Amino acid sequence: MSRHEDYMKAMIQQEELRMAQAKKQSDNVAEMAKAMGMAVDMVNSPPHYNQTGIECIDAISAATDSNFKYYLQGNIMKYLWRFDYKDKPLEDLQKAKWYLDRLIEEVMASDKS
Repeated sequence: MSRHEDYMKAMIQQEELRMAQAKKQSDNVAEMAKAMGMAVDMVNSPPHYNQTGIECIDAISAATDSNFKYYLQGNIMKYLWRFDYKDKPLEDLQKAKWYLDRLIEEVMASDKS
């Protein structure tokens, strides 16, 4: 195997580990909330998207400015593409709908300007 292949394999393993850790953290937060009798909405307000008091979607909107709608469109496509390959297909379809609703809001707001 070449150095490049070794590097890419290590990067993939590192990303898989990071994703597994993020999922575990999200699952832990959901379990803790459930144990305390709190509802966790993994579609509209996932706890791991607001770790520092700023909603991730709001930060992305600010950073992408007028291109924000393309970010939303990409996420719609992502969730529709993979919903049938994951263990929570309904949740992914609801996430696609959430992003579509947000895109509709953005387009409506820009039409008013």
